[in-house]
Amino acid sequence: MQLLAEQIQVGYGETPIVHGMDISFPQGKITTIIGSNGCGKSTLLKAITRIIPHQGGAVLLDGANIRSMDTKALAREMAILPQTQDSANGLLVGELVAYGRFPYQKGFGRLSAEDRRMVDWALEATRMDEFRNRPVDALSGGQRQRAWIAMALAQDTGIIFLDEPTTYLDMAHQLEVLELLRKLNREEGRTIVMVLHDLNQAARFSDHLIALSSGRLIKSGPPEEVLVPDVLKDVFRIDAVIGKDPRTGTPFCMTYDLIK
Repeated sequence: MQLLAEQIQVGYGETPIVHGMDISFPQGKITTIIGSNGCGKSTLLKAITRIIPHQGGAVLLDGANIRSMDTKALAREMAILPQTQDSANGLLVGELVAYGRFPYQKGFGRLSAEDRRMVDWALEATRMDEFRNRPVDALSGGQRQRAWIAMALAQDTGIIFLDEPTTYLDMAHQLEVLELLRKLNREEGRTIVMVLHDLNQAARFSDHLIALSSGRLIKSGPPEEVLVPDVLKDVFRIDAVIGKDPRTGTPFCMTYDLIK
């Protein structure tokens, strides 16, 4: 599905956070939003997914304004994994993943045969099937993140949004989560939109980057066009040296200094 934001404006009270952005998210690709803390990355993500309202402009999904879409209908098209998930106290992994089927349930909310099939598939796709009957709270950080991704997968949407999915994970688990997302994109054709802080991870795992500063769009495009010294100067106020990752050939921020 084609997702566009046209002149979107978002704020909290009278404080503007996102200033009139025009943004497109390439279908079937991985898009990562980058920028300094407080630049509006998470706010933009929440507005696009209708978690918070936007004060101006429009978010269009295949030409339809998401403001007018039925909540369950929208949830069948896009899933979001927020930055801070609920603790899921007392839930087993399988129960958590089954919550992803809520947009499809009717009546008393019992799981249908199709619901159970999708839950089984999501657990298998994220390699979480063996943890189906384990409490979510008993999982490691990486396993817990995979369980939440499985819930988003069970929702069976064409677009998945993730707000800093690698936060609080060690290097190995960060790589595990990002490789899982790339696999879902490449093999399942899911459009992935995420926020990341690590520039080199963003360049390595993304087809498209969106760079923000102070709630404004600075640059969007493929990593080799966005991860360049001039853009990083505008976005982060750093003087960066950019090379190529020797393994992937993607842009790589080798070192940087603050611009004083």
